[in-house]
Amino acid sequence: MADNHNISGKFMGLKDFHLKFKQGFQLRRILKIKTGVKKKEANFTTKPSWMMPAVSHGHHVVEGYDEFDCDYVVAQREQIEELEVWLFGVSDPRIGGGITKYMQAHLFDKKPKESIIKGKSNETMRKAYLDAKAKLRDAQGTEETTGVGSVSAMVINGEKLVLANMGDYRAIVCREGLAHEIGIRQKQSPKMSWTHRLFKANNKQSKSSDLVVGAEKIENDSEFVILASSGIWEVMKYQEAVNLIRRIENPEIAAECLASEASNRMSRSNISCLVIRFD
Repeated sequence: MADNHNISGKFMGLKDFHLKFKQGFQLRRILKIKTGVKKKEANFTTKPSWMMPAVSHGHHVVEGYDEFDCDYVVAQREQIEELEVWLFGVSDPRIGGGITKYMQAHLFDKKPKESIIKGKSNETMRKAYLDAKAKLRDAQGTEETTGVGSVSAMVINGEKLVLANMGDYRAIVCREGLAHEIGIRQKQSPKMSWTHRLFKANNKQSKSSDLVVGAEKIENDSEFVILASSGIWEVMKYQEAVNLIRRIENPEIAAECLASEASNRMSRSNISCLVIRFD
């Protein structure tokens, strides 16, 4: 049964524009939420609601002089009986909502069983990025997509965290005050499947155009996640960003703090961030 507070099966967009001049920029906030109801499979073990961390989130976008060149920010919620799924993302305007639309069409709208949500989320996320890149290449009439970035996160029942990033957009997890970047990379050898890596983040990656997808359990020491564009990371180290907002309980204020700091440091790229807290 659908939650009375939600609108089932409809995409609900909320745009709350907060304009403020600072460092020659305008600040804009965009929130797009989708809710829905799907079926539940009994063999998926879930924690009682009182054991699962509450998920809160906030975002902030520093807008340049051209408001149409602004990053696409999404926070989308799906309810599958007792299973709560959140999809978050910050994307280059050239990709926009392509990744979100793919996830909706190929995962949520198919009314999957809970076991599919749990087991196929990583692969569906990867395909969403590849599909968005392919459509962008077709639109541009070129194979080159250098400089295009996006970062996404799925939070499944407060237990599983799926992250993906492409380009210079990054997802950073704070665990016990330390910044970590999580990823699964596809190896060159066809005999080698995906390998799981969890490593302390140091703002280094092999190629900025690489697609990285990864997952981990949300444990008691998982504090929050930062999804941010290149405008944050070109002027701030991962641990530095974590230290800056760790004591800020309100994720909306934390996201604004990160964006404002990047603006103060005269970042030249898109400045957008979304903070997800596990309370």
